Amino acid sequence: MRYRKIPDETVRRLPAYLRGAMHLSRGGVVSTSSQELAALLGVEPWQIRKDFSYFGDFGTPGVGYDLGHLISRVNKILRLNVGHKTVLVGVGNLGSALLAFPGFRTYGFEIAAAFDIDRRKIGRRKAGVLIEDVAALAGLRARGIQLGILAVPETASQKTAEALVKAGIKGILNFAPRRIAVPRGIKVITIDIAMDLARLPYYVPAG
Repeated sequence: MRYRKIPDETVRRLPAYLRGAMHLSRGGVVSTSSQELAALLGVEPWQIRKDFSYFGDFGTPGVGYDLGHLISRVNKILRLNVGHKTVLVGVGNLGSALLAFPGFRTYGFEIAAAFDIDRRKIGRRKAGVLIEDVAALAGLRARGIQLGILAVPETASQKTAEALVKAGIKGILNFAPRRIAVPRGIKVITIDIAMDLARLPYYVPAG
């Protein structure tokens, strides 16, 4: 099911709600409230209730949320219930760390293919994934992979993104510190770690 006119910030918070719900469920908790979930995640209870209200009824007033139902609903909303194979382009220090990161599996993601331009890496395996020649990206379309992770240098990010789009990729997680231009209908989420770090000193008292 596709929901219309949902704020991006609401969609951004849903994975956090899902992670919190799964944490409680693993601890043997069967049901929870917006207050309990908010305390766990460091957000306001009203924000959780408002975000959930975009998608219909999640819980019962005065009773709370059944965690099994909540986890199932959020998984379906985010389309995480079907599992997703992902391609990684750029197997440098960052890309290698992403390949080895186990947290993707929590949400049903599998990095099923990895590409690089370095001849010394091509043909080798990293974290069990074969590293292929970036020149062979076009063959991705036949594999049915729709999500891509860009961990290439800034200078190569636009060209690589264009190659991914031509190969059938519909969503890109971009770690390059620049805006990528893509056709309408392609979603790009950019993560700039240095820019986020640059905000941190503002909140730290001088001294």
